[in-house]
Amino acid sequence: MDQTYSLESFLNHVQKRDPNQTEFAQAVREVMTTLWPFLEQNPKYRQMSLLERLVEPERVIQFRVVWVDDRNQVQVNRAWRVQFSSAIGPYKGGMRFHPSVNLSKLHSQIPRLRANL
Repeated sequence: MDQTYSLESFLNHVQKRDPNQTEFAQAVREVMTTLWPFLEQNPKYRQMSLLERLVEPERVIQFRVVWVDDRNQVQVNRAWRVQFSSAIGPYKGGMRFHPSVNLSKLHSQIPRLRANL
C-alpha cells in the first residue's frame, strides 16, 4: 500500500480486504484512530508497513472440537486460534466456547495490542 495514504483510506483497504468481518473492521478503526497521530509523527513505522503487519495475523488455525453434551449427544464445533504477532514473545490469548464466536470476533482481538504498545 502507498505510504502516503490517509487513515480513512487505510480503514477502507482493511474493510475491502475482509468485507464480512465487521467486528474486526470496528476493532481496527478503534486501534488505528488511537495510533494514527503517533504514526504521522513517526513516518518510519509507516514506511516499514507496520500498520499492515498489525492488522494481518501471522497465522489463523481452524480446527474442530468434538465433545459430548449433557444429553449424551456428540457435538462438533468449529474453532479458531488467531495469532497476530510473536514479535514481543509468545502469542497471547486462549479459547472461547460460545455459539456466537466467529472468525471476525476473534480477529477483533487486535485491541489487546494497545496494552503492548
